Amino acid sequence: MEGKFTDNLGRIYGMYTGGFIGFIILMAILEQMGMGAATIGILFVAFTIVVYAGIGWLSRTMEVSAYYVAGREVPAVYNGMATAADWMSGASFVALAGGIYFGGYSYLAFIVGWTGGYVLVNSLMAPYLRKFGCYTVPDFIGTRYGGNTARFCAVIVLVVASFTYVTAQINATGTIAARALQIPFEVGVWFGLLGILLCSMLGGMRAVTWTQVAQYIVLIIAYLIPVIWMSNAQGFGIIPHFGYGEAVARIQELEPVVQLGAAAVDKPPFGGVKILSVPHFDPQGGMQSWSFATLAICMMMGTASLPHILMRYFTTPSVRDARKSVAYSLFFIFLLYFTAPALATLTKLQLLDPTLATSIIGKSIAEVQALPWVQNWSAVKMLWLNDGNGDGILQLNEFFMRADIVVLATPEIAGLPYVISGLVAAGGMAAAMSTADGLLLAIANALSHDLYYKIIDPKAETKTRLVVARILLIVIGAAAAYIASMKLTGILGAVAWAFDFAMSGLFFPLVLGIWWKRANRQGAIAGMVLGFLAGTWYLYQVYFNGMTPWMGIDHLRFGIIGASVSLIAMVVVSLATEEPDAETQAMVDATRDPSGEEVLSATH
Repeated sequence: MEGKFTDNLGRIYGMYTGGFIGFIILMAILEQMGMGAATIGILFVAFTIVVYAGIGWLSRTMEVSAYYVAGREVPAVYNGMATAADWMSGASFVALAGGIYFGGYSYLAFIVGWTGGYVLVNSLMAPYLRKFGCYTVPDFIGTRYGGNTARFCAVIVLVVASFTYVTAQINATGTIAARALQIPFEVGVWFGLLGILLCSMLGGMRAVTWTQVAQYIVLIIAYLIPVIWMSNAQGFGIIPHFGYGEAVARIQELEPVVQLGAAAVDKPPFGGVKILSVPHFDPQGGMQSWSFATLAICMMMGTASLPHILMRYFTTPSVRDARKSVAYSLFFIFLLYFTAPALATLTKLQLLDPTLATSIIGKSIAEVQALPWVQNWSAVKMLWLNDGNGDGILQLNEFFMRADIVVLATPEIAGLPYVISGLVAAGGMAAAMSTADGLLLAIANALSHDLYYKIIDPKAETKTRLVVARILLIVIGAAAAYIASMKLTGILGAVAWAFDFAMSGLFFPLVLGIWWKRANRQGAIAGMVLGFLAGTWYLYQVYFNGMTPWMGIDHLRFGIIGASVSLIAMVVVSLATEEPDAETQAMVDATRDPSGEEVLSATH
């Protein structure tokens, strides 16, 4: 191949996709020849991680621009794929369908909010941050408002939000590794961390970008194949989205038959598992309209505040490419989000519909306990059966499952070849790793660039800055793995908290920094500090201290409180103090102008 790497992206990733499909076919052949399921799972996970690590090694760099923003040479379509992989985390791949499975209609608030968030990113953020020419989100805050105090406050909010998010992703890698490799969850999180560090440590944003493109290809193939297979097998056609309504109607018929809503007879011996109790399609879905709307708002504003997402738009060659990247991102994300409700619905039918050979409700406990997939997931404490009434028949309120395994267990539940289970495990690992890569990099870059270089040692050499960034990657990753191993909350819960933290402290300082010239340093600091503290206080009171939520705003929505305080504080303080100088106001005008040179130099 002639020319630079970026000149041959189509050919390179075309060969990669063909090679991956060839690997899937090889595994299918080996399964038919008698290779065991455990071996196939190990090979799938190991193969993909080795590929990602290889990309990370080949993309290693000691150039500041390449490490922080991939040299600003990522074409829009590939940045869209990388952004989609960065975005479609373990929460999207592993936990979202599980949330819909257990929570029904109400959990579509996550999809509405996450997708709508990209409208905000496109209209309010991405093109203008790219025009600014910064390396990190705190870089924008510090330069726009001036002074190290504002920069430091942004770093704190970024670290808390991103760290909370990355623990959820390492949680997902632990869940996948525990099943695929038959190891304890507490060991699996460290295995996942190793793979994440191999992808990101040496090459920074350049390595993460090209790895995420590869990871997107794996995760979308892994997500679509089981759904299409199940849909066709159940008579809904090869495009599951078209038969979704019919499948939901069938579930509604079955719910009274299986006695949905009956209380659990006994408490499981370990945490994280629960019974199915919420109707699949209920306009309330256990969540009032107000709660649905507030959760969607939190996810939207949180999306537009997440540093690892906004950083992706710093890597494009131009402002126009940044805007195009958002459009591509939405398309690539849509492929998975449009499919998640169908996957949850079809999986539920597999378990509940007595006309399907895979159904378990109403069958004998002994028969269900003998199923390989039940034994496998029970062994890693993610599933539990309990004959509470002693009749020997499995009732719906006697079947406990962890929401995070719905996607991962679906191929086994549906009786698909184990090669599909291995593929899904690899896809889930790709999703969790891709987001964790971006999050760890966002934290390390902010601490190394905005704290160490901009505040502590402005004269630090390039080599020193990058060494500091790599050391921080290891330290932060290890801390996140340790926290994840403690299972303090589920994947979706941790993700929601991360969005709320980002929304509370960063949304309005970012938006008003671009769109309101009157916003000043004092206002931004007040907005970040008071918004973040208000949101954190509310989370503590509601979740840990038993306070009754205000207006139904629970711990998943505390960003509503934090962002409201942030907006009021920022506006009031900005108006009560001196307006920014003429140079700063001119800089804001230049940021909103898509033409012309970057506001910051390329070597800052």
